[in-house]
Amino acid sequence: MSDLIAALRVIVGPRHVLTGTQATARYRHGYRTGSGAALAVVRPGSLVEQWRVAQACVAADVSIIMQASNTGLTGGSTPDGEDYPGGCVIISTTRIAGLHLIGDGRQAICLPGTTLHSLEKALAPLGREPHSVIGSSCFGASVVGGVCNNSGGSLVQRGPAFTQLSLHAVVGGDGTLRLVNHLGVALGNDPEEMLRRLEQGDFDEGDVDPAVDRWAHDRAYATHVRDIDSETPARFNADSRCLFEAAGSAGKLIVFAVRLDSFAKEEGAATFYIGTNDPAELTAIRRAILGHFATLPIAGEYMHRDAFDIADRYGKDMFVAIERLGTDRLPRLFALKSRVDGMRFLGEGFSDRMMQRIGRLLPDHLPPEMRHYRDRFAHHLLLKMPRLALAETRALLSNLLAEGEGDYFECTPELAAKAFLHRFVTAGAAVRYRAVHREQVADIVPLDVALPRNMLDWQEVLPPDLAAQSIHSLYYGHFLCHVFHQDYIVRKGVDPLAFEHRLWALLDERGAEYPAEHNVGHLYRAKPALEGFYRHIDPRNQCNPGIGHTTRDRHWGDEQKEMAGS
Repeated sequence: MSDLIAALRVIVGPRHVLTGTQATARYRHGYRTGSGAALAVVRPGSLVEQWRVAQACVAADVSIIMQASNTGLTGGSTPDGEDYPGGCVIISTTRIAGLHLIGDGRQAICLPGTTLHSLEKALAPLGREPHSVIGSSCFGASVVGGVCNNSGGSLVQRGPAFTQLSLHAVVGGDGTLRLVNHLGVALGNDPEEMLRRLEQGDFDEGDVDPAVDRWAHDRAYATHVRDIDSETPARFNADSRCLFEAAGSAGKLIVFAVRLDSFAKEEGAATFYIGTNDPAELTAIRRAILGHFATLPIAGEYMHRDAFDIADRYGKDMFVAIERLGTDRLPRLFALKSRVDGMRFLGEGFSDRMMQRIGRLLPDHLPPEMRHYRDRFAHHLLLKMPRLALAETRALLSNLLAEGEGDYFECTPELAAKAFLHRFVTAGAAVRYRAVHREQVADIVPLDVALPRNMLDWQEVLPPDLAAQSIHSLYYGHFLCHVFHQDYIVRKGVDPLAFEHRLWALLDERGAEYPAEHNVGHLYRAKPALEGFYRHIDPRNQCNPGIGHTTRDRHWGDEQKEMAGS
C-alpha cells in the first residue's frame, strides 16, 4: 500500500493524506455510532483531484468510503471494523464546497462538500430555500450526503431529498472507473475537462438543459403524503420510488455534483404550539389537515415530554450556541469539537462532558409558555402553517380541542424559533447523555421509523421487560409524515443488539418501515429491494462495501459462488 499512499500524496499534497491514528480519528468515527480502521484519509481540493484519487484507489483495488460532513446518524460514511477487501481509504470531500445557482436560483448545482447551510445562505437573498432548512443545515450536513441518503427533514411539502440529475462515477464490474454526466449540463467528453469546467462554472445558460422531464425534487410527495388511508408509509429509505443513481446511493457511487430545485420562501406563516395528553387528538388533527385542507402545512414536529426533558438538560449548550452564535459559526465549532475528540489522551467524550458543564451555568433558555405546557401535557406538536391556511387551522384547533384533553397557543416568531430549535437539538441530546453517564449506559439504540399513513395508534408502548431495560425512551419526529425518531438509552448490562432486534420484531408487527430517512448505515439490514439497487449501481462492490449488513466481497461474492458451484 506504500505505492498507493505515495500516489495519493502526489495528487492532493502530503498534508491532505492522513494516515496516523490520531489524525484520522475524527474521520473514522461516526457522529453517533460506528468506527473502524482506514489505510488513509484523503482530502482532495478539487473535483479533478477527487477523480484522480478515485482512479488510484480503484486501480489499487482498495475499498472506498466517500465522506462529506460525517454528520450521519447510522455510521454509513465511516468504516465499521477492519475487514475491508484491500483495506479502506476514506475520501473526505469537505474541501470541495462550491455551488452554482441556475435559472435565477430556481435550481442549484452543488459540489460534494457543499453544506446545506451554505446553500441556504446563497438562496436567502433571492427569497428562496433549499430542500431542508434548520435542523440538518445547522449541524453542517452536506447537500450531496442528504441526496445520497434520501434524507427527509421537517418540511412536509418536499419529501425526501431526491434528484434524477447528477454527475457521478461508477466502478464497473471490470474494475474501470467511468464518469456519468446526467447533470443536464453540457461539459464536453473528457472527464478532467468536464470536472474542471463544472467546478469553475465554465458553462453558460445555453449549456444547461431545462430537463423538465427529470425531477430535481420529489414532485409527487405533496400528493403522496395526503393519502392518509394508505397501508404503506409516506417515505422510507428502501422505497423504490426514490432510488435513482445518486439518490439513495449511500456511497455506492462517487458523486461529484447534484442538481436540485429550490423553493420560494413562505411569507406570513405562523406556528401553533399544541399540547395534549391524548394521542388521538393529534391523530385527528393530522388526518383533518392532510385529508381536507387545501394547503399543506409547512412543518409538523412532534416531541414527547421525555424527549423535551432530555433536550432541555442535555441540549441546552447547543441550543444557546446556535441561538447566540448563529449557524455561520457552527460548522467551525463542530470541526473544533471533532479535533478535540480526536485527542484520545483526553478521554472518550471529553468535549461533551466539558460542554455539559458549561451548559449548567447558562441561564434558562426556554420560554415560560413552553415550560407551562411541558408540565401540563405529555405530547407536544409544533404546527407551522402557511398564511393561506391560518384561519382554517385556528378553526380546526378551536373545535377539536374545545372539550378534549389538549390546548394550543399561537407562537410569536421568537417563541416559534425557540420551540423548533429545542426540537432539533433533541437528536444530539441522547448522544450527550451517553457521554456524561457512561458508567450507567450500555449504548444508545436509535431507531428511525416510518409508520403506515393510515395508522391511528401511533404511540409505542413497550413491553414491560423492554421498558425496564431502557433508562429513557425518547420519541420525537416529523408527525405529519408519520416518521418518528426513537432513541432508547439502554442500561449497562443489557445487550443493545438483542434489545434492538426485539424492537425490530415489534415494528414489523406494526407494518413499519425502517430506516425512514437516516439510511441503513451499519445499524440496519438493507432489505432486498435496497440491496438490489446497491448491486446495480456498484457491481464490483468496491464503494462502501458492507453497508446495510451486505457482503463486503468483491462482485458481491458472486464469483466465489460460481467457483463453488463449478
